[in-house]
Amino acid sequence: MKLQTTMEMMVVRVQIVFIVKNLDKITCSPKEYLQIQCLNGYCLIPGKRGKFIPGYKSFFQLTLIKLLYMKRPQSFMILATFISMGLIQRTQKDEWQPLFNGKDLTGWDTYIGPPLDDAGRKLSDVPVGLNNDPKQVFTVVEDGGEKVIRISGENWGAISTKKEFENFHLQLMFKWGSLSWGQKKNKKKDSGLLYFSVGNFGADYGAWMRSQEFQVEEGNCGDYWGVAGGMEDIPVVKKSDSEYVYMPGEPLLNFSATGRVGRHCIKRGDAENPSGEWNVLDLYCHGDTSVHVINGKVMMVLYHSQQSDTGTLTPLKKGKLQIQSEGAEVFYKQIKIKLLDAIPKELLK
Repeated sequence: MKLQTTMEMMVVRVQIVFIVKNLDKITCSPKEYLQIQCLNGYCLIPGKRGKFIPGYKSFFQLTLIKLLYMKRPQSFMILATFISMGLIQRTQKDEWQPLFNGKDLTGWDTYIGPPLDDAGRKLSDVPVGLNNDPKQVFTVVEDGGEKVIRISGENWGAISTKKEFENFHLQLMFKWGSLSWGQKKNKKKDSGLLYFSVGNFGADYGAWMRSQEFQVEEGNCGDYWGVAGGMEDIPVVKKSDSEYVYMPGEPLLNFSATGRVGRHCIKRGDAENPSGEWNVLDLYCHGDTSVHVINGKVMMVLYHSQQSDTGTLTPLKKGKLQIQSEGAEVFYKQIKIKLLDAIPKELLK
């Protein structure tokens, strides 16, 4: 029997209360419960009169079996048992949390670096600064009947989350606009997702914090760049004296601004949609390992995320998220995140 989407998305607290209130209606034995087919984390428990009662599948099945066996609707005691065992906390890890509310940039800061000429040279050493956006580089506009974030690209900078994140799965959608500016005029449109962002604003090119970059650029989405001291180990094959391409199973090389192979690694394959169409970007991070995914295809797996301070290496596994303004108009929407217990094994192959 197939569950409706609304049923599949029920909050675990509601699930627990529902089970508690309906214990006297459940007819299956513990043995039968073990044989129940579960879909997307929820299952249907046989009840009286041919009806089915939704249940929650998790590593707490033994507790549920015990409850089914007892059939004692002691609501508060049962609910306390689930809470104490961490069921609610575990379910929250499986739930998406929006980072863009579909209205405005609440939860984000803006930062814009110094003004640049058309060759990319600084016209001043003074940045436009934090939460100061006189040219409206970062705005929320309507597109196709929904609100999206528009980044004009006119100034170099980024929006950054106020919160830091670790051990997460981030998903967003992006598409290119038509405008380009300055040194990027009539070139590949460029932006980027910077993760594990730490330290000062403007540490790189006067515009971005230290971080690891998931490149968002026409034809190059999924590439890696180390930003202001960010470093990663990546399995690669050598394409030329200055180009290395991600290749699973090959030896790991360290990519950093001061290393012999530089701070840029090229992704494997291509999964981008034509310019002007929406793309889905997924970023998986757990511990010091990350996976770049575009439209469901793995572009790169990165290991041993670190940062360098005057030669001293330390792990870089937690930080803010930044989305770059880098000379091109780009739109972002449906930005969401959830906690991650582990990176799915199929992505690491």
